[in-house]
Amino acid sequence: MSITAYITHPSFAKHEMGEGHPECPARLDAINDYLLSHGLLDLMPTYQAPAATQEQLLRAHTAHHLAEIEALAPMDGYVQVDPDTRMNAYTLTAARHAAGAAILATDLVMSKEAGQSIRRAFCAVRPPGHHAERNAAMGFCFFNNVAVGIRHAQRHHGVKRIALVDFDVHHGNGSEDIFAGDEEVLMASTFQHSLYPYLGEIPRGSNMLNVPLAPRTYGDSMRKVVAERWLPALEAFRPELIYISAGFDAHRDDDMANLGWLESDYAWITARLLEVADRHANGRIISTLEGGYALPALARSVAAHVGVLIGAVDA
Repeated sequence: MSITAYITHPSFAKHEMGEGHPECPARLDAINDYLLSHGLLDLMPTYQAPAATQEQLLRAHTAHHLAEIEALAPMDGYVQVDPDTRMNAYTLTAARHAAGAAILATDLVMSKEAGQSIRRAFCAVRPPGHHAERNAAMGFCFFNNVAVGIRHAQRHHGVKRIALVDFDVHHGNGSEDIFAGDEEVLMASTFQHSLYPYLGEIPRGSNMLNVPLAPRTYGDSMRKVVAERWLPALEAFRPELIYISAGFDAHRDDDMANLGWLESDYAWITARLLEVADRHANGRIISTLEGGYALPALARSVAAHVGVLIGAVDA
C-alpha cells in the first residue's frame, strides 16, 4: 500500500452558512465516520492543516480580494457574499486552513527528507475552493485551495509541469480564471453542460481542456471521454505533479445536478490518474475535496477515491 496523508482541521466544523445549506459541517462528519468505520483512516497518517499565510494566498488571489474577505468577516451572525454563499464568525479561519491544507499536502509529497514516503494526500476541507476566482468569492468558495497549493508547488518547490484535474459536476471557473494561459499548468475538467457557474463551454486558454457533459451522462460515457480526451493530453504533458479538485456531486444520488456516476466511476477515474502519476510524477497526487452533498453517496465515493490512492482498492 502507498502512504496517503489525510489532512483536515477542527475549524472546518465551525464554518456554516445557515440551516439547510447543502455545504454543511455534516459533509466532513459523514466522510470521516465512513473512512473510520471501514478501516481506511487507520491506513492514513492524519495531519492538521496550517493556516495559509497572506503571502501564500496572494500567489493565487489579488490583495483587493483578500482585503475584501477580511473586511466582510463578521463577529457574529452571517454576511451574504453572493446568493448562495455566506460567512459566519469562523469562515475566514476555516478558509485559511482549507488553503493551508493544500500547502501542507504539497510540502509532504515534495519532501526529499530521508525516509519520507508520502506521495499522495487527501485534503478533507471546507469551505471548498474551485469557484473562487483571482478577485472574487462565489459558489460556496472563498479562497481557491487547489490554486494556492499549485502556486506553492511552482514558487517554493520549482515544479514546472502540473496537471489539475477537476471532476466536480460544476465547472471550476475560479481555477480556470487563475491558470488560463499558464503553460506550466494543464487543467482538465468535466462538468454538466449549462449548469452553475454557466462558464467553461469555451476554454479561456490553450492549457484548458474543458469537457462539458450533457445531463444524464453516466459513468460509461464519462470513462470514454476521459480515455479519449484527458489521458492522451496528460500523457503528452507528462506532469511532474497532479492535483485533483475532487467533487462528488456527479453521483446519481446527488440532486445538485443531473449526472449519474457511481462510486465505481470515481474509483476508475482515480486509478487512471494514478497510472499517469506513477509514470510521470513519481506517484505524486494531491486531492482536495470540492462538492458532494448527498451525504451517504459522498462518503462512499470519497472512500472509493481514497481507497485507490492508498492502494486498498483496485479499479
